[in-house]
Amino acid sequence: MISYWLIGLGLVFLLVSVVWLVVPALYGVPWVPTREARIRRALQLAKLQPGESLYDLGAGDGRVLLMAAKEFGAQAVGIEIGPVQCALGWLRIWMSRHRPHKGSRHRARLRCGNFYKVDLHDADVVFVYLTSSQTSRLAEKLAKELRPGARVVSIAADFPGWQPSQVDREYLIFLYQN
Repeated sequence: MISYWLIGLGLVFLLVSVVWLVVPALYGVPWVPTREARIRRALQLAKLQPGESLYDLGAGDGRVLLMAAKEFGAQAVGIEIGPVQCALGWLRIWMSRHRPHKGSRHRARLRCGNFYKVDLHDADVVFVYLTSSQTSRLAEKLAKELRPGARVVSIAADFPGWQPSQVDREYLIFLYQN
């Protein structure tokens, strides 16, 4: 009897693992979390201000959203295509709402979906941690939708043809101003 439970548990674990890795990879955006120090530096470089609207495209488990809301006072919206990452992100945000820190309650939201289909007109800051091929594809959308003064902060990959206003070489962060 116990062996059936173990087999069932193993199959559930295998299914979740496959969904965790495969769904984001099918869209060309593998899930790779980044350290908090790097996120904090990126948000500082973008000069994220209280009340500004931050969009995290490919939000993963929501760690950027929570830091933007808690430490910077931003209205943070994340878009994530991976269903397992969405579930984990929703759980982290839900838990943070029941343990509020310095007024961060309800400032972070996560939507499960394709960020290419999201309207970014009200974004003050767009945060991305993507591959070079994804930044190339995203560049046209951002150029069309971002309002003057909006900032794009990218970790690890630059936007071909765009001139960064600042580069942090230690953490490999690119900042662009619209």
